[in-house]
Amino acid sequence: MFLAAVACGTVSFSAALALGSGSVMAQTQPTSYTTDWTSVNQHPAAPEWFQDGKLGIWFHWGAHTTPQFYSEWYPYFTFDKSNGGGVYQHHLATYGDPFSDWPYDKFITGANDKKGNFVQFAPKPVSAGGKWDPDAWAQLFVDAGARFAGQQMEHHDGFSMWDSKVNEWNAASKGPMLNVAKLNIDAFRKRGLKIMAAFHHAYNFQGYWQQAPKQTDPGLQKLYGQLSPAAENQLWLDKLKEVVDEFQPDIVYQDSFTPQIVLTESSLLQFAAYYYNAALSWKKEVVALYKDGYNNKGEVFDYERGGPSDIANPYWTTDDTVGPNTWGYVVGMTYYNPAAIIHQFIDRVSKNGNLLLNICPMADGTIPKEQQDILKAIGAFLKQFGTAIYETRAWSVYGEGPTKMGGCSICAPSAGTAQDIRYTKSKDGDAVYAILLGWPGDGRQVTLASVTPSRLALTSGTSKVFLFAPIGGSPINLNYTQDSSGLHVTLPSPQPYTATAYAIKISKSGSEPAPTPWLSPSGATDGGTNGATDASAASDGRGADGAGAAGAGGAAGAGGQGASGGAGGGGQGGVSSSGGNVGGSGGRGGAGGGVGGAGASGTSGSGGNGGTAAGGVQGGATTATGGNGGGSSGRGGAGGEVGGAGASGTSGSGGGTAAGGAQGGATTVKANSGCGCALGGAGRRSGEFACAGLGVLALCGFHLVRGRRRRRSD
Repeated sequence: MFLAAVACGTVSFSAALALGSGSVMAQTQPTSYTTDWTSVNQHPAAPEWFQDGKLGIWFHWGAHTTPQFYSEWYPYFTFDKSNGGGVYQHHLATYGDPFSDWPYDKFITGANDKKGNFVQFAPKPVSAGGKWDPDAWAQLFVDAGARFAGQQMEHHDGFSMWDSKVNEWNAASKGPMLNVAKLNIDAFRKRGLKIMAAFHHAYNFQGYWQQAPKQTDPGLQKLYGQLSPAAENQLWLDKLKEVVDEFQPDIVYQDSFTPQIVLTESSLLQFAAYYYNAALSWKKEVVALYKDGYNNKGEVFDYERGGPSDIANPYWTTDDTVGPNTWGYVVGMTYYNPAAIIHQFIDRVSKNGNLLLNICPMADGTIPKEQQDILKAIGAFLKQFGTAIYETRAWSVYGEGPTKMGGCSICAPSAGTAQDIRYTKSKDGDAVYAILLGWPGDGRQVTLASVTPSRLALTSGTSKVFLFAPIGGSPINLNYTQDSSGLHVTLPSPQPYTATAYAIKISKSGSEPAPTPWLSPSGATDGGTNGATDASAASDGRGADGAGAAGAGGAAGAGGQGASGGAGGGGQGGVSSSGGNVGGSGGRGGAGGGVGGAGASGTSGSGGNGGTAAGGVQGGATTATGGNGGGSSGRGGAGGEVGGAGASGTSGSGGGTAAGGAQGGATTVKANSGCGCALGGAGRRSGEFACAGLGVLALCGFHLVRGRRRRRSD
């Protein structure tokens, strides 16, 4: 399915390409792009944030969902009288003759079916009494542990989900009469998710409507892909440009371009240059996903429902779905076991890839409970073991055990066994994570055959091996020995908890597994219970920093309250004048906490409180007897803990910083520290405390391939 394009030059690729050995090859991005291969090949394909994020959730949902029958390829087979799936017969019996009184476009404009029921793709948001809830979708995706959310912009049917000015067949002009894409994307961004715009429209004019009758109305010619080749190429490009300009997507996913019967190489290059130049103006690192047509240099290759059988470079991704036979919702659809989906996800991460998992909302916007349960199961796994997944890289060996995954395209996921192990490694090189796809047995000694001294030499007395903690508990230190046959680890007895998989951290320095960094509404990741913050996932900083006014002097002068910070950095707290008792409180930070004002000298003045960041709790004020009151620590990121109180006669602990936060105050107090600081962004170390910065198999249709048809699934 990969069609290699001819490159006019060779360059190194990826701004932060993690190689199998763990080294990083950096590339400086050009100042502009032109419409030739030599230029677009210089685009850094897989930025750090993309390699760190691992999981995206997207969906197939549009006018093609309305019949909720067969699959998202229902439109194609509507006009296929020989189809064994029975779509034409179903359509004829339920709605009418697609060749005369009930063509596919009626699902968009609306019409009565044979029972007199009005049928139209017109989901209503919950605010209008409907069942489609963009905010609930977004929260579900975040709870599943996703870092990216994909909006289907247009499927093969030609119906645009945004307010298109170049395509009158769009959701704002027909059907829902709403800019559906915008409502979803706004909700996703509000929860801190990166945005993927998913396009499938190249097939609209390259075979999808090959059996539909010829149209004479210009508008219907546009919908059914019957314009001239030049007009189709221009429309294809104009739709992409509209979405790029309106939504500034972090990722643009494109379904297969093959065969390029009508779509030209020139169009592919025009899109790439336009998108990359736009991203330069936004000061954003972006990703273009493709299945064919590009050459695996400036873009990231996507395996449809599969992946490589071993570690593969450069960095790659795969798109898959929650059940067999369809990518869009159909009545009576079945689902894969959550364990199989989770295990394939682990396998793909171990081989240097990401997973884009598709769900199938109903036509009215309901996400079925079975699909919610799958996402919740993924979220539960990641909440407990996500540190072995997020921000990791492929190790020198992907794994071991009897179950082989990958090495295929359009294949179903399979669950592993207790004898299957998959490996990842930390970016700093200190740790290797071994993920067991089942529990081998209470008290059993497990041999990790790949963890030999030649690959990861452990030091007696320093290096440690931990089983990740049970929910609400502490990591379990495991006894081990190492020799040329591998690492021999003794599991606890009895089994401490039951999970879909079990992660073990093998640390050269002896450091325990850190809590999973979780996405916050600001776009930053919190630090779990330890309060560390990942600056690489911080918001794009569109908000402004607030600045508090200075406190007035005098016996009881109070410092000014810092204004709320934007999504980029927290507001600066007011600084008290000499002689004032109370420093100004830090403004509520966006991604970074504000800094408390300094305590007044001379009296027992208490320092200003550190601002909270992204919903964190505010630290309590500290009063020092006979000394200066230090500002208490604000909550770092979205989940930092509060710094402890200052001791008598000494300074209180400094304010916490998060991604982009201002610097906390100096401190010499170490007792009861909540480690509320974090490193990253523009933030600096808080006082003298240094905290570790955590920083679908589906017979869904056929596609025309130079005079023949081939099966595809989405």
